[in-house]
Amino acid sequence: MARSPKPASKSSGHIYIGVGGWTFAPWRGVFYPEKLTQAKELEYAASKLTSIEINGTYYGSQKPESFRKWAREVPDGFVFSLKGPRFATNRRVLAEAGDSVKRFYDSGVLELGDRLGPVLWQFAPTKKFDEADFGKFLELLPRNLEGRALRHVVEVRHDSFAVPDFIALARRFETPVVFAEHGKYPAIADITGDFVYARLQKGNDELKTCYPPKALDAWAKRFQTWAGGGEPDDLPRVDPKAAKNTPRDVFAYVIHEGKVRAPAGAMELIARVK
Repeated sequence: MARSPKPASKSSGHIYIGVGGWTFAPWRGVFYPEKLTQAKELEYAASKLTSIEINGTYYGSQKPESFRKWAREVPDGFVFSLKGPRFATNRRVLAEAGDSVKRFYDSGVLELGDRLGPVLWQFAPTKKFDEADFGKFLELLPRNLEGRALRHVVEVRHDSFAVPDFIALARRFETPVVFAEHGKYPAIADITGDFVYARLQKGNDELKTCYPPKALDAWAKRFQTWAGGGEPDDLPRVDPKAAKNTPRDVFAYVIHEGKVRAPAGAMELIARVK
């Protein structure tokens, strides 16, 4: 039976929790049952998690029928996030990314229907903050297509972005910034849009739950604080000024380090925010 995300209410947004992708051989016999066929892996993963971050869209175009198939295989209430294509973000002049952005949406993304969540635009660790050029990129991102509101989030991985000017720019375009729990990338917990997106990248495969219980408790509390409209007081912000207190959806993914145990960590978090 599918697990539903924490329901939205007047006082709280949805909390979606998952992992990156669903095809990973070491999960077979650990997360996936021994005899589960590969064709059933997405359906199984979606019965245990409430979201998955799709990485394949970063490397190349997918077909409309693939998006339709994925949407059919997950339950009501399940949401995918998608990585935007590297052809849009890995370029010297971001203002020239318009064609790549358009091709991405023309590839059939909207075929996910109500299973479509945010699109994550991830930038190289070497990409430095250029206010004018980054602003032009944010202008290129469509906010509505075919009568549907779209959500965007940016993951910046160079320390030059940890400045008030970047936070102000992201707020002007109402675009969230990924909070990255990572050993090298900047940790930016400022609220700049109407949802929060966190990527937890310090898991440990030697722990069955990926993170120790105290860390899982702490993250669950942060997710609930964000969903309720507040801001955790133990995460770093560039701008000390508090954002408006209003309920927000939260998207959180256990990825990168400790990948074998990432699904277990995500399930532990789901249980804690129920």
